[in-house]
Amino acid sequence: MSGGSTSCFVLPTTWKILFAIGNTPLYVLDLGESLAIPDEFTEEEKSSGGWWKQLVAGAIAGAVSRTGTAPLDRIKVFMQVHASKSNKIGLVGGLRQMITEGGLMSLWRGNGINVLKIAPETAIKFMAYEQYKKLLTTEGQKIQTHCRFMAGSLAGATAQTAIYPMEVLKTRLTLRKTGQYSGMIDCAKKILKNEGIKAFYKGYIPNLLGIIPYAGIDLAVYESLKNTWLSYHKDSANPGVLVLLGCGTISSTCGQLASYPLALVRTRMQAQASLNASDQPSMNTLLKKIVAKDGFFGLYRGILPNFMKVIPAVSISYVVYEYMKTGLGISK
Repeated sequence: MSGGSTSCFVLPTTWKILFAIGNTPLYVLDLGESLAIPDEFTEEEKSSGGWWKQLVAGAIAGAVSRTGTAPLDRIKVFMQVHASKSNKIGLVGGLRQMITEGGLMSLWRGNGINVLKIAPETAIKFMAYEQYKKLLTTEGQKIQTHCRFMAGSLAGATAQTAIYPMEVLKTRLTLRKTGQYSGMIDCAKKILKNEGIKAFYKGYIPNLLGIIPYAGIDLAVYESLKNTWLSYHKDSANPGVLVLLGCGTISSTCGQLASYPLALVRTRMQAQASLNASDQPSMNTLLKKIVAKDGFFGLYRGILPNFMKVIPAVSISYVVYEYMKTGLGISK
């Protein structure tokens, strides 16, 4: 995860990449998934208050990035919930279907709350991460990779528990038909009235379980790829940004492939009421139903648009973050 003059953290359960020199964050790319391991900040940044500028810049960059890639995010959710062997929905066909139903702006349904949850999720995760690190390490000692993984996963779980109702609202608003809800508050009121408080935590278990395979595989593959590159280039202690980005992309892809079925089940469980489902199957029952009806690859519905948003999201985040750093006076 670190070492040498330059390091790159590919943070589990997210397409979020943090490049750093030493332990000092240079820029954060948030591509719209919930993350498990928050940013690392030096003691100097924590005492001077520079950390909050990094978080603000990252949150704004993430908001712009998510808004720019929202149509791909919506088609992913649409395909996760509606696509099947008997109802084949392709990328173009799905987009056309959504535009026909609600117009061009319908492609951004659910984006408002997706952006709003960035700030509380980031703040809770950062604070929880610091506390878990203190519990898992002896004062004055450097945190080990496995302790960082544990602290990050626990911080991610803590943040997810706190903001999960917003995740449910995001899915419902993303899948809503024209006129179904007038906004976030109306959606929340209708869910509470018709389904009760428990509805705001549908899909919570597969969501938490998804953190572990993503985090473990992401970190393991990233470290293996980086170390392999260094073993063939012993004269260089610095792999370089492109190599690190390549390692990060591959490791995150592997993590996504491992955890995507749980993400799909989570989304289906969140969306059940919006589909007027008569029964509410458990996680295991839903997994079995999907495999029985659509086969193994049915667990990967919507993964194509999920992968397609990576490059534009990286580009948007990077550009916006650089401008925000300048505006907030964050030193290089």
